[in-house]
Amino acid sequence: MSDDSDFGRLVSLAVHDLRTPLATVHGFAKTLVRGGGLEAPNDRYVEMIDAASAQLAELLDELSLAARIESGRYDPTLQEADTLEVARAAAARLGEERVTVSGEGAAIETDGDSLERGIAALAQSALRHGGFDEVAIEVAGAELRISPVTPASAPVVLGEDLRDLGAAVAARLVSRLGGSLAVEGETLVVRLV
Repeated sequence: MSDDSDFGRLVSLAVHDLRTPLATVHGFAKTLVRGGGLEAPNDRYVEMIDAASAQLAELLDELSLAARIESGRYDPTLQEADTLEVARAAAARLGEERVTVSGEGAAIETDGDSLERGIAALAQSALRHGGFDEVAIEVAGAELRISPVTPASAPVVLGEDLRDLGAAVAARLVSRLGGSLAVEGETLVVRLV
């Protein structure tokens, strides 16, 4: 490999090549789940395969985004999005019993789908690495505040300590979109533009 952009292209190629066999696994698992008629415990196994293949697809999406950002090939499609709606959609990905959302949003030009996944990943990281059952996202215009965040989990949530792919990619995405992340006390502050 001659430079980081070659490595980013290599990762993108690997992600692309992994999607075909994953689509086959996911498709047949979906077909078996919908068809029903499987006896226990096989029905549970097929449901687990279906859920795991969907999770793998999400991880490949994150890895692909990271590779494009790192190699300078990420060209976001900017559209108007309301920050409160982005936060609500991110919370819905994780479950309203785990993430509460409050505040008032603002309209910004952003890559809404990627940002929604990124905010969900940051909240998930705060939950997972902080040992919490619930976090809150408070929206104030173009600023989202996720809390609580523990001092020990802050470097992971910020994407500095590479132990959480979603948080690491989200941090790079927010930066690439012109925003920033910072921890203030026990709160992760996501400033968007």
